[in-house]
Amino acid sequence: MAATAFSTPHSSTTTIYDPNALVIDPRIDQELRCEERRIEEYGGDDPHDPAPKDANVPSAFSSDNEYDPYKVTWDGPNDLENPQNWSVRRRWWITALCLLMTVNVSFASSAPSTAGARIALEFHKSSVEGNLVTACFLFGYVMGPSFWGPGSELVGRQWMFRIALLCYTLLHLGQALAHNIETVLVTRFLGGFFAVAPLTNCGGVIVDIWDPITRGTATSLFTAGVFIGPVLGPIIGGYIVESSLGWRWVFWVMMIFAGSCTLIAILFVPETYAPVILQRKAQRLRKADPEKNAKVYAEHERSDWSLKGIMHRTLYRPLQMLLLEPILVLVTLYLSLMYGVLYALFEALPIIFMGTRGFSEGQSGLIFIGVGIGTTLGAMTTLPLSRHYPELLKKWRGFPPPEQRLLGAMIGGPCLVVGCFWLGWTGQYASVPWIVPALATVPIGFSVSIVFISFLSYLVDTYLQYSASAFSANTIMRSAVGAGFPLFTVQMFNSLGINWACTLIGLIGLVLSPMPFLFYKYGARIRSKSRFSPCIDLRIAKELEAEAVAASKTLEKQV
Repeated sequence: MAATAFSTPHSSTTTIYDPNALVIDPRIDQELRCEERRIEEYGGDDPHDPAPKDANVPSAFSSDNEYDPYKVTWDGPNDLENPQNWSVRRRWWITALCLLMTVNVSFASSAPSTAGARIALEFHKSSVEGNLVTACFLFGYVMGPSFWGPGSELVGRQWMFRIALLCYTLLHLGQALAHNIETVLVTRFLGGFFAVAPLTNCGGVIVDIWDPITRGTATSLFTAGVFIGPVLGPIIGGYIVESSLGWRWVFWVMMIFAGSCTLIAILFVPETYAPVILQRKAQRLRKADPEKNAKVYAEHERSDWSLKGIMHRTLYRPLQMLLLEPILVLVTLYLSLMYGVLYALFEALPIIFMGTRGFSEGQSGLIFIGVGIGTTLGAMTTLPLSRHYPELLKKWRGFPPPEQRLLGAMIGGPCLVVGCFWLGWTGQYASVPWIVPALATVPIGFSVSIVFISFLSYLVDTYLQYSASAFSANTIMRSAVGAGFPLFTVQMFNSLGINWACTLIGLIGLVLSPMPFLFYKYGARIRSKSRFSPCIDLRIAKELEAEAVAASKTLEKQV
């Protein structure tokens, strides 16, 4: 279900706030729990949809206000089985492993981009078919989230990592040993399908082990990894391709990297998804004493995992939201442009620096260092922008307005426009020193990174329990756009010229750049009419206003 760098955990089994730092009104908390119960109980978004069949687990249904002695939960708020109670050192170790896996699979998306022309030449194919080496991998990204998200929520994150990374690693054999381009393209597509599993589920792991207050740094590092990988790909791949090793060794290096990550994941990545941990706990209890614990169950065992229920959550609901939710539509449009620009650079920068300035493939790949610097700066900038968030959580009783997440997008949008104009009009002319257009990649990378972090956080806070469906729709659309951009980038730059092609992209970015400002002003009004946004902050705002009025009246009476 989850499809991007972020995911939302099962609400009834994970901590969504720090009880020592936040005070949530019991009425708001009760309303949220009732909403979650409705979502879990019904297979669809409409409570009039038919309810799914319960799993065959002996249990008695209990309301939110009743204590169910057979339901397995955490042994208190400090239960060490709860991933959010693991030691800080262990959680940072797991975060580092997620970062490594993310860099690995995102590196694979771009590393062969420098080899596309050589592959097409060897197999006597056109340059367009050579560009498909990158595009097919991204098309795999489109298909994968609908499988790996629900899979991780059914059997856990750990097994999804193991299965996906093992298959992804073995598929490199088909690419390195291919005797025709069709084999390369098919195995690249399948590789993308399996490689997207860490991108889909690592964000979920971050949510599993960190609470919202301490999650900011881990999330920023994880998001930086999403963009560091594609940046490293052309740098390393470029030098391999132009060396005596040849293009096949790009895939051998990718396989060595992937195999190392797979081994590390198998040995060191634990299960972090709370519902699955509790399910295993229930299974242990039933096995330990079959008679006494015969009725013991975990809530995860009652979930609807029928084909109809899975299809509804992974396909129907995301598409329905994409049609009905203006916030999701516009955010997806903006992030699709950002994703497309990132992968268009893999085709555009060789035109600017190899075609116009005579750089080698390896030298052209080094220009991506600027993109890497920019994406890292973008991720780091989110940290000071989020320093006020703990105070907002206290003030708003755990649910501040989602629009507070948009500050990064407000900064990043104009940076994309500046970067595109800068790159286009300095890259067009060989007389301009190479360093000038190369530096233009820094604001572009900065924009891509900070806008992604800002808008994805906005979607989480806007849709809460439905954010997984929102991410699924967003990932499918932007991956499709990212796959399409490399297919027409070369033709666009050759037809329009470097200057006007970059200007066109910059103008599209200029049209979209007011979006976060408009959401900041009108987002609450739009959310209030949404079927999928709980708008808890609006309810809290009414309560705060009522409390302020009551306090004012009390003060007047005392005077």
